[in-house]
Amino acid sequence: MATIASCEDLDCPMMKSPAKVRPMDDQLTDGIEMRRSRRVLLRLAIQVRWTPAGDSAISEDTTTLVVNAHGALISLAMKVKPGVRIFVRNRAAAEDKECRVVRVQEKHEGKSEVGVEFLRPDAKFWGLEFPPDDWK
Repeated sequence: MATIASCEDLDCPMMKSPAKVRPMDDQLTDGIEMRRSRRVLLRLAIQVRWTPAGDSAISEDTTTLVVNAHGALISLAMKVKPGVRIFVRNRAAAEDKECRVVRVQEKHEGKSEVGVEFLRPDAKFWGLEFPPDDWK
């Protein structure tokens, strides 16, 4: 299981170290930003699998950037589009979850930041010992 650790500065090197997380205070931002569950910074090893239409299955070993009970933001070189269904494997728990791609933001390093949502919320999928209260 991953454990929660705090970091005083969002730009700190903790993102280079796996299994360190930081809750994010974005549940409500000026009445505009409402999330279904609080986001947590978590760099966790995952594997993404996708079968493009009419093609062979492909997989990629990568990491999460941010997680919540409804999905994650992941770093991905694989070229996917919103609406595509993929499988995310939590390598630490050896568990798979079917997800829907909801957002893709291209980055210059050859990888994109990809927002995925679980087809059914799962607060236990990421293995946090002390998840935020709204994940229960």
